[in-house]
Amino acid sequence: MTAVATERDRVLEALSAVRDPELDEPITTLGFVSTCVVSAAGDAVVRLRLPTYFCAPNFAFLMVADAYDAVAALPHVRTVDVALEDHFAATQINAGISARAGFVETFAGEAADELDELRRTFVRKSVLAGTDVVCRELIAQGIDPVGCSIADLPASVALERVLRRRAELGLPTGQDAPLLVDVVTGAAVTRDNAARHLGMARLTRTGIEANTGICRGMLRHRYAETGAGEEELG
Repeated sequence: MTAVATERDRVLEALSAVRDPELDEPITTLGFVSTCVVSAAGDAVVRLRLPTYFCAPNFAFLMVADAYDAVAALPHVRTVDVALEDHFAATQINAGISARAGFVETFAGEAADELDELRRTFVRKSVLAGTDVVCRELIAQGIDPVGCSIADLPASVALERVLRRRAELGLPTGQDAPLLVDVVTGAAVTRDNAARHLGMARLTRTGIEANTGICRGMLRHRYAETGAGEEELG
């Protein structure tokens, strides 16, 4: 494997940590990375694409900004050129990312707030959806998830993901922490409100899965070719 190919792999690996905020999947496995080229000198060029021309600009901005930050953090990358293509707000978004401007500055006169709370909202949804996955696995084993602590649970990829996302929100993740927590306050979910909480978790998961399927289909309809890194990392 050449040095250039190795560095491209590192860039794609970094991009695999960037997630669509609504779908909570890596932009690489979703096929959103259309191009990833890294020169021998370490100049990285990444192009992103989305399922439709009119995808929400706030979601698009988050992904382009996160992709830029992920690539720029790599030690052997000299310059970073990350841009969105085929999107109605691409010119504004790309100019803002290039200038390292925030969302409000990028969409001056149109945006009132930065996207921190939006990001937290989708991380909360990720926690809920992941909690449903963990609970369904427990119920299939005859284990009642209500009242379980993290220490009571078998290790799993799904649980690890939930705990990682909970940590992003500052929610409890220790061994004595309850499995079921309010995603806003971090308070333990009691038996009295467990049914509602689990119902919301299930609804959130199915909603994300449905949206993911729709977006994948729309992207395949719009672009015939596979995205960069999609097969390698998917």
